[in-house]
Amino acid sequence: MHKTYTIFGLIGLLLIVAGFNRMATAPQAEISNGIIKANLYLPDHENGYYRASRFDWSGVISSLEYKGHQYFGQWFKKYDPMINDAIMGPVEDFSPLGYDEAEEGGLFVKIGIGALEKIKEEKYRFSHTYELVNGGEWKVKKHKNRVEFRHELIDADGYGYQYTKVVELVKGKPVLVLKHTLKNTGTKSINTSVYNHNFFVIDQEPTGPNIKTTFPYDIHLDNSEQKKVVNFDSLGLVSDRTISFSRYFKNGESVYTSGIMGFRDLPEDYQFSVMNTKTGAGVKVKGDKALEKIVYWANARTYCAEPYIRLELEPGETVNWKNEYDFFTFEKE
Repeated sequence: MHKTYTIFGLIGLLLIVAGFNRMATAPQAEISNGIIKANLYLPDHENGYYRASRFDWSGVISSLEYKGHQYFGQWFKKYDPMINDAIMGPVEDFSPLGYDEAEEGGLFVKIGIGALEKIKEEKYRFSHTYELVNGGEWKVKKHKNRVEFRHELIDADGYGYQYTKVVELVKGKPVLVLKHTLKNTGTKSINTSVYNHNFFVIDQEPTGPNIKTTFPYDIHLDNSEQKKVVNFDSLGLVSDRTISFSRYFKNGESVYTSGIMGFRDLPEDYQFSVMNTKTGAGVKVKGDKALEKIVYWANARTYCAEPYIRLELEPGETVNWKNEYDFFTFEKE
């Protein structure tokens, strides 16, 4: 029995080492504006840190430091580039294009990833890693305070796009900006929703009473039969404009709601703040498009407001949108 445990322990150790090796060899870039410094993983079909089929491959921020505080980092236990959520930072997920119309073995598209093969299943699963059939072409330009990503996909069963994301640290300010441009270069309409999962890990603080998410308006949960609410009657607390937690999470625990309500159909309501009251570090998040919905999810290591916007483009049309992260410190409670 002792030998069996030793063998399995050795296998586990080898897998951990292999994971760290993949992380170390993945292409990266460091940017700074003299106030903030951040490290990004870059998209790469062979050696990229993230190669699964859920999140946009660009803009993966593994660390961001402001005034000695860290805002992002690894929140998951197991790393593999093909795991759907083995990713860090304010990453984005576009709903699939053409999934319902595609036959088994046919193609559907995820923006920022490419054309994927549809398998036999009842419905699309974000947790499944689909085979990438056409990954398009990535171009990356690195600068001192920003990284520019461009992804182009041509004629994937009528879908095509040019997608640009710029991750920029604003000069002279403690601000990170994500600038997006999407052009429909295909023959089919693009109708998709995109949300930012955020994945905050502020100063490595576990999810618990020291973490608060606040909105500039009163909020409540959508408890209708069509919506799903998990553990907001025990762990998660909603009071006026704030989401907080009654205690620290145990491993395996989470909270979730598919509908935070209270926002208006106005771009100025795309904003919220996340604060670690133990260390006095926070961030205010703003978007420039009206919200479609807000999902909220947290586990023991990360706490995520997930704001959605809707994008609809006819062939030849272009849309731009922006997300802004304003980092701040405050007196500890």
